[in-house]
Amino acid sequence: MKIAILGATSQIAQNLIKSMGEDGRHQLWLYARRPVELQKQWSNSSVEFIIHVGDYTSFEKNSGLDAIINFVGVGDPAAAAQMGADIFDVTLRFDQFALAHIRAHPNCRYISLSSGAAYGSSFHKPVNQDSCAVVPLNVFTSQDWYGAAKLNVECQHRAYRDLPIIDIRIFNYFSSSQNLDAKFLICDILRSIRDKTLLKTSPENIVRDYLHPTDFSRLVDALLDSSPVNDVVDAYSLAPIDKYALLVRMKEQFGLKYEFDDGAIGLNATGAKVNYYSLNTRASQYGYQPKLTSMEGIAMEAGVALNAFKS
Repeated sequence: MKIAILGATSQIAQNLIKSMGEDGRHQLWLYARRPVELQKQWSNSSVEFIIHVGDYTSFEKNSGLDAIINFVGVGDPAAAAQMGADIFDVTLRFDQFALAHIRAHPNCRYISLSSGAAYGSSFHKPVNQDSCAVVPLNVFTSQDWYGAAKLNVECQHRAYRDLPIIDIRIFNYFSSSQNLDAKFLICDILRSIRDKTLLKTSPENIVRDYLHPTDFSRLVDALLDSSPVNDVVDAYSLAPIDKYALLVRMKEQFGLKYEFDDGAIGLNATGAKVNYYSLNTRASQYGYQPKLTSMEGIAMEAGVALNAFKS
C-alpha cells in the first residue's frame, strides 16, 4: 500500500513507521510541519520504505494513495491545556486535508486517531459499546475542549458514511520513546526511578489500559487488511492495570520508591478519569487480537527506556 502519514513526528506515529518499515509491505509518505526535523530522525536508519518526506503543501499534490493515517494532535495533557480552545482549529484543519483527499479519491482509506476523551470526562466505570458521549454544554470548561474536538471530528466522519473512514479511539499508550517530561502517571513513575526520587501520589486508585506499540500496529494492520468501511473502534490491550498494582510491580522490578499523599494532585487537563478504558471490543470484528496486557507492555518498554538512560 501507498500510505500517507500525517503528523509523522508524533511519538505514536514514529513507532508505527518503524513497525511498518520492518514489515516491508508498504510505501510510506511522511508529512509534518517541520519536514527537515523529520528527515533527520530517519537519516540514520534504513529508509527504503520511506518514499517521501515533506510538508502539508506537498501532501495536497499527492495522488494514488491507498490510505491516509492522521496522527496530528496533542498527546501531552499539559500541551493540551496550554493550547486551550485552539485545539478545535488544529484538529479540524488537518482533518480537512485528509477529507478533501478522500472525497476526491473515494477508494483511499482514511484512519484517524481519536481519543477515549471523545466519550466525555465521566469515567466512573469503563465505557462499552452502549456508552454515550456526555458533553456538559451548560458548564463547558477547558478540560472538555480536547474531547469535544475529537467528538466533533468523529461526528463529521460518520456523516460521510459512504467513505472509508475509521476512527481509532486511543485511551492510553506507552512506548520506550515516550517523552518522560510529559504529565502522565507512567512518566511520573519513570522519572522517579530514573532520578532516584520519592514519588508522591494520591491514594485514589485509578484504572488504565496501556496500548503497546506492537498491539497498536496489529490494530492498524487489521483495519488496513479488512474491507473498506466507515466505522469507529476503541483501542485496548489484553487487560488494563490499576494504579496500586502498577506501583507494586514497578517497585519490585525497578526499585520505585513511592508514598501516598493526600495533597498530591496530578494534572487532569482533560478531566479526572477513574476508569479510563473501554470494554468495547468492536475492533475484534476486523481481526484485531491484542497480545500484551497493560502491565506486560509497560514492563517491556520501561526496561528499554531506563536502560537507554543508563547507557
